[in-house]
Amino acid sequence: MNTNIVHTIGFTRKDAESFFSLLAGSGALRVIDVRLNNSSQLAAFSKRDDLCYFLRELLGIDYIHLPELAPTKEILAAFKKHKGDWSVYEPAFVDLMRKREIEKRLDPELIKGGCLLCSEHEPHHCHRRLVAEYLREHWGDLEIQHLV
Repeated sequence: MNTNIVHTIGFTRKDAESFFSLLAGSGALRVIDVRLNNSSQLAAFSKRDDLCYFLRELLGIDYIHLPELAPTKEILAAFKKHKGDWSVYEPAFVDLMRKREIEKRLDPELIKGGCLLCSEHEPHHCHRRLVAEYLREHWGDLEIQHLV
């Protein structure tokens, strides 16, 4: 496996079989949960503790939660208030990553070979894509593969 790849996946609109099959086929070494809220009952099989267990037992891969890669409650609330206005959300979240200096605070080896997890079905309007693109812009040697 190319360890300069970072995968992304969302759990919405996927049953457990599809979700875990996509992960298994990707060769990801770990799942990096970038959700702000990862323990909601609405998360079904992707609820933090359940997901950690399933990943370890089914795929033999690690789980880590990195809330510093999630939006703030305020940014998320503003996005929902504007009924998903991506033109407001995207620059606010990119600015947050810049202020947090995630490219300096994260070990690239933690991200490379991993899979960023969020809830959105597709990456187009999801912050996991923005995280991956931001890190590629700053680290250079990072290939992004979205699992859908």
